[in-house]
Amino acid sequence: MSTTLSPDLIEEVPTFRPAVNTGSLTAAQIAEYEREGFLVVPNLLSYDELASAREALNWKVDQIADALVAAGKIKDKRAGDPFETRLVNLFKGLTEADFLKFGRGWRDRHPGYFHLMAQPKIVDAIESLIGGEIFANPVYNARPKVAGVAAGAVPWHQDKSYWPDANSNPVITVWMPIVDANELNGCLHVWPRTHKSKVMSFHRENYTGTQYTEIDLKEEADRHAVALPVKAGSGILFNDRCIHSSTPNRSDQVRWSIDLRYQPTDQDPMKQHGIGFLVRSRLHPERVATVEDWLAGRPEHIA
Repeated sequence: MSTTLSPDLIEEVPTFRPAVNTGSLTAAQIAEYEREGFLVVPNLLSYDELASAREALNWKVDQIADALVAAGKIKDKRAGDPFETRLVNLFKGLTEADFLKFGRGWRDRHPGYFHLMAQPKIVDAIESLIGGEIFANPVYNARPKVAGVAAGAVPWHQDKSYWPDANSNPVITVWMPIVDANELNGCLHVWPRTHKSKVMSFHRENYTGTQYTEIDLKEEADRHAVALPVKAGSGILFNDRCIHSSTPNRSDQVRWSIDLRYQPTDQDPMKQHGIGFLVRSRLHPERVATVEDWLAGRPEHIA
């Protein structure tokens, strides 16, 4: 893979490499991540290991169904529908505006998200890249792309455009689909080797109803796009400068995914975006937050 990213857009970004690889990634995987700016880890979690995520998402869908009934928008909560199609069926005949009242991304403080963020297989992979002192960043998102009503394209952007002044580097995303993600239902796309770029000029787009940030080099990004179709439970790792997007959902099911983010503990915890938590510490394991700590808004455990 290669990129024609202009040299004037490249910035000497500080790297954070652990002295010893104590995580789960191989030397070849680490080298690929550092060279290309992203890494696909197929089948990182099993179907059963995604149960906590599905629990949190089903809880949210229950809330949405209750609200739609209360508003007189629907009569049937579709409680018996499959996970993959229930949200589609709830919004049949409704508009994108009806959907966007609930937000295109969700960040509820539900135990299911904590258990996913603290999943050892995920944290082990992150440890390979930043060492064993790991903070779970407060900016995690559950994202449903709902076919037929809110197809959910996300334009080309850098995550760092949402927190350009935060003294956090690297912030690593683990993008994980909860159902198989492909080019039909809107998988992730990346522009390889852009992980050391400056925060590029961007604007707020006006066509998705959410005002996502979008880089001004959209056409160039389109030329270098690499699609990353992956199975449910796979992880795509990249930092907050890597330029990426996702395409609309043209299937008849929901394309569910969750963004998890991690950073070294000595970086800005970004409190203006919420409360993260200490997810692993080889030096101070007694401080690692429990689910009770996280639900109470405590970033660490205090004995």
